[in-house]
Amino acid sequence: MAGHRVFATSFASIYPLYVQKVERKGRTAAEVDQVITWLTGYDAAGLHGVIDEGVDLETFFARAPGMNPDAALITGVVCGVRVEEIEDPLMQRIRYMDKLVDEVARGKKMASILRSA
Repeated sequence: MAGHRVFATSFASIYPLYVQKVERKGRTAAEVDQVITWLTGYDAAGLHGVIDEGVDLETFFARAPGMNPDAALITGVVCGVRVEEIEDPLMQRIRYMDKLVDEVARGKKMASILRSA
């Protein structure tokens, strides 16, 4: 079963795009790191390690120490598709990450973005 082309995209190639997106809106790279580590369980060293290694998105998520169980609370539309309705688990995780970065860029409060109780 062949995966989507995006699965082979390196995380290192999209990470700077996430950072540029939020910095244009007055937010920081540290906030991007915070939402990605919340989602995936990577610590800062692990996150920057996979960036340096140049792993693809499939490997990035396969190696993730632990997806946050509250990720299922992420809802909304990314690229015209509701993230909660995406059937492929890897594609859904990628879109969860996109959605979190979008929320940072839009200026939402971090407690809201991280689905804090």
